[in-house]
Amino acid sequence: MAQATQTDQTEVKEKEPWIGKTERKLLSDPLTDNNPITVQVLGICSALAVTTLVYPSIIMAVAVIFVMVFSNLTTSLLRNYIPKQVRMIVQLVIIASLVTIVELSLKALNFAVYKQLSVFIGLIITNCIIMGRLEAFALANKPWQSMLDGLGNAVGYGAILIIVAFFRELFGKGSLFAGSPIEFKIIGPTQEFLINTSESVLFGWYTNNNLMVLSVAAMFIIAILIWVQRSYNPELVDVS
Repeated sequence: MAQATQTDQTEVKEKEPWIGKTERKLLSDPLTDNNPITVQVLGICSALAVTTLVYPSIIMAVAVIFVMVFSNLTTSLLRNYIPKQVRMIVQLVIIASLVTIVELSLKALNFAVYKQLSVFIGLIITNCIIMGRLEAFALANKPWQSMLDGLGNAVGYGAILIIVAFFRELFGKGSLFAGSPIEFKIIGPTQEFLINTSESVLFGWYTNNNLMVLSVAAMFIIAILIWVQRSYNPELVDVS
């Protein structure tokens, strides 16, 4: 009977899906009820600094996704071999190595964006979201779950960056994806009152709001996002 029970348990473990209920929660929670920025209130500095334009914000989000996923994976793989006394030093080395890869790759592929983000790419090393997930999750969980946790939190973080940058660039500069191959002008002063078909510009009466270019505008937008999220889900009011 004991052997039969052990065999059944082994079969159940083998049949566990790659994306089960727990794994889906690791991916979805950081997008909604446990977002790193709007709920945990972490990573605010970069959200204020790099969100002037959408294109650099997307690059920053991709960089954080890469660093977070692979730092979680590496830390989880090494979790049984890292002495507790030096675990944070090891984590910093892992993150710094991945950030160096990102920085050199960006420098080679898109030097213009690299000049815009160079300082902030380096500051990913000290991003409290990444260190927090390594300490809270990767050191105590298996590699696959750790990767999903890193992916979910990084995407949740990146989504807020892009949303904030969207409104700042649109109302501050009247454009979207400035600096990218698909840059286009949307709103701003033109000769026409509503639509200038020759330049594809809408709302010619609107004058770009210079306040949106300042970092304080990002704080306003994040505050509005927090307010909307807590209005939709009152259980989050006292979370952070």
